[in-house]
Amino acid sequence: MHKLSLADVLLSTNITPNFLRLLLNGGGTISATGCITQFYFYGVSAGSEVFLLTAMAYDRYLAICSPLHYASIMGFRLCLYMSLCSWGLALMLGLFFNLLTFNVEFCGPFVIDHYFCDFTPLIKLSCTDYKAVELTVIIVDIPFMLLPFYFIIYTYVSIGLAILRISSTEGRHKAFSTCSSHLIVVCMYYGTLIIVYMVPSKGHNFNMNKMLSLLYTVGTPCFNPIVYSLRNNDIKVALYKCMSNQISFLHSI
Repeated sequence: MHKLSLADVLLSTNITPNFLRLLLNGGGTISATGCITQFYFYGVSAGSEVFLLTAMAYDRYLAICSPLHYASIMGFRLCLYMSLCSWGLALMLGLFFNLLTFNVEFCGPFVIDHYFCDFTPLIKLSCTDYKAVELTVIIVDIPFMLLPFYFIIYTYVSIGLAILRISSTEGRHKAFSTCSSHLIVVCMYYGTLIIVYMVPSKGHNFNMNKMLSLLYTVGTPCFNPIVYSLRNNDIKVALYKCMSNQISFLHSI
């Protein structure tokens, strides 16, 4: 869980400050070095979150489908190995996409129609035909985005069947609550990523692209702590009190 928090912090600190500056100033500039750096760390944080969510799905699969073997399989060594693999793959993919994107020829105008240096608005500034680069990104995304997504689907189908076999209602509820937070984040994160990066640029409106990007660059890191904390009773009580106070304040106006 703390590895996912690190990915969220990296994503937020890389995107959000500059995004707020653009909102306050009605636009802004960024150097070529700054754009390359932002694009690289964005790719690393987004990629690591994909792989870490996949590792967490496997953790929940073992906990529900093979509870007696969980302690012997999910040890410190396996957790460390999955974390290192997740970050290692993310670092390599970030470097690959950076080299692929910034090796194309740019001749202006150097105006990015986006709130951060993302692949689609950058590649649209190219003077040459960028279809080959766009196709390469889609092909590379298939094993590194879709295969983890299909694995997560497989784990949750298995988890759902295992939950249905539990005889008691309390047992079903406890098993479902174990993975409900993770499932919410996966649906929100993967849904937007697949639409933005797996659908060609002509397949959807670019303004919609920016709105979807806002969901996983700003929304997901903000919602993750809330979603994963909802199982904590103290958090639930504090959230209930906060909502009650807000409702009472609105009624008093």
